[in-house]
Amino acid sequence: MKYKDYYAILGVERGATEDDVKKAYRKLARKYHPDVSKEKDAEAKFKDVNEAYQTLSDADKRKAYDQLGQRRSGEDFQPPPDWGSQFGGGGFNRGGGADDFMDLSDLFSAFGGGGRSRGARSFAQPGQDYEVVAEITLEQAAAGTEVTLNLNEPEPQDDGSVRRVPKTLAVKVPKGTVDGQRLRLSGKGGSGSHGGPNGDLYVDIRLRPHSRYRVEGHDLYLDLPLAPWEAVLGAEVEVPTLGGRVTVNIKPGIRSGQKMRLAGKGMPNRKGGAGDLYLIINIVAPSIASERERALYEELAAISIFDPRANLS
Repeated sequence: MKYKDYYAILGVERGATEDDVKKAYRKLARKYHPDVSKEKDAEAKFKDVNEAYQTLSDADKRKAYDQLGQRRSGEDFQPPPDWGSQFGGGGFNRGGGADDFMDLSDLFSAFGGGGRSRGARSFAQPGQDYEVVAEITLEQAAAGTEVTLNLNEPEPQDDGSVRRVPKTLAVKVPKGTVDGQRLRLSGKGGSGSHGGPNGDLYVDIRLRPHSRYRVEGHDLYLDLPLAPWEAVLGAEVEVPTLGGRVTVNIKPGIRSGQKMRLAGKGMPNRKGGAGDLYLIINIVAPSIASERERALYEELAAISIFDPRANLS
């Protein structure tokens, strides 16, 4: 029989993990599947990819395959005489050896105890990947939460039609997840067929607009209104943070538009620590003044040498 390098067919190293093998198969199966591919010799390539995956995804078959040694693709070879008994290859043992009409896939079909009907065309096909958007609040993202997703999974019917089957899935959103982050749930997508692996579910996180904060990654921005006298004289003011209210010292003479940084008061980071909270100073004049307040403002206007439009002179 002719040797096939299953690792080379899938494009993975011989020490590849099970996950590496599955990812490589998924990528190539979609590329060469005869129903959708426009690649040259797609069907033959797909059969090779499927054959390689069926062997390397099974721990026992992979171990047996590795014991055949590493050869050049297409090289003629025969398994060692004790190979079948060593690994329990049912069909191989029954005939006492590999016959001239067997190929490598026949050998491993027999190894699995089944056997393959020649000319059968039943391709393993990976399940469809799903992508959904989950909207959560800033507070939920900061603390971590669980969202319930309602999916409609397509399910092929015997008559060739497809019906949608409702599917509810609870997804844990880790603490510190930020807007635009993508969560991958392996195997939670569409069901594979003919032994193919299930697809994955991708959850795109979107934060709902917040009434108070603007969010940039793990950093938060908050407009902080100050009265004119607080800006001139300085003050101690309370500001809200995700962890509760804190007191901030405003230095005298602060200007509108200045930015103050509160380190570590932003969004938690999944890797540890947290972003920052930036306070954007906004000096607000009172819209209504009492007679006494108005008199004081008039007195201030009469004695003040401050010119807010000096740069326009």
